[in-house]
Amino acid sequence: MKLKVAVQMDPMAGIGIAGDSTFALMLEAQARGHELWHYEVRDLSLMEGGGGEAGRLFALAHPVRVQRVIGDHYRFGERARVDLGGFDVVLMRQDPPFDMAYVTATHLLEHIHPRTLVVNDPAGVRNAPEKLLVTHFPELMPPTLVSWNLEEIHAFRARHADIIVKPLFGNGGAGIFRIRADDENFASLLEMHFSRSREPLMLQRYEPAVRAGDKRIILIEGEAMGAINRVPAAGEARSNLHVGGRAEAVALTARDREICAAIGPMLRERGLLFTGIDVIGDYLTEINVTSPTGIQAIHQLGGPDLSGAIWDAIESRRAPSASGKNEGKVPR
Repeated sequence: MKLKVAVQMDPMAGIGIAGDSTFALMLEAQARGHELWHYEVRDLSLMEGGGGEAGRLFALAHPVRVQRVIGDHYRFGERARVDLGGFDVVLMRQDPPFDMAYVTATHLLEHIHPRTLVVNDPAGVRNAPEKLLVTHFPELMPPTLVSWNLEEIHAFRARHADIIVKPLFGNGGAGIFRIRADDENFASLLEMHFSRSREPLMLQRYEPAVRAGDKRIILIEGEAMGAINRVPAAGEARSNLHVGGRAEAVALTARDREICAAIGPMLRERGLLFTGIDVIGDYLTEINVTSPTGIQAIHQLGGPDLSGAIWDAIESRRAPSASGKNEGKVPR
């Protein structure tokens, strides 16, 4: 099966090929003989109204070849105006923040999905803000508050003393603070946030188990396929690799599998083919659906090459149905 694949992502020049999951997916697609194109969100145009192009989604895109050579990891062909409705697959892989630009991109991609399979499903992504989706599984979470209300926020802190404060729509650990019981900066932090943002804050009880690591588990079609442990650096509350966290191999526990079994059906139902969850100790803290990372680190630490498993799932979805029509649906 040869597929025509468009990759909606950030600029190719800036990616780190040693760890970037999108780059690994592109390498695997190329090895399978799929045709690759690259474009950025700003290159999208939806045509509506009269004329033969009405209802069609276009992108200014480059055909691209990739190779694992630092400083020479991609080669663009001539840029062209392409109709994304004529592609088999679009990988929606630009990094957050999950802002109105991101939301708008999901609306535009809905004009071609599922005739063109968008991974992940754009409506599924839009309706699954990563820090809010997890709140539908309160039995799996640490004590959590999402609120604008200062009385509720201060009461939560008084109840739990040692807490984590997060912006709802950030990424990569940006803007995450650990506030201990004796921290005198909490009021100033709240003033700064609410003077700059109309969004609520998320607060969670601090889990000391994070010192042993924050586990990233990759799920494909709702099934746990691999994991890494990310251990925070000394003096750092965040475990993200790009802020100094250390990756190490890890096995899934019975609790990890219980968590994955609980959320898997929902992920499949929403068309979220490739997701990554964060687990600290016994608690699920986040479900990543926008551009999950971690597949290269898992492979480098002796785990499976999940880029192949992801393309197996995509190809399965693109396989013709018994009726001979490709609906882009999850096979039954």
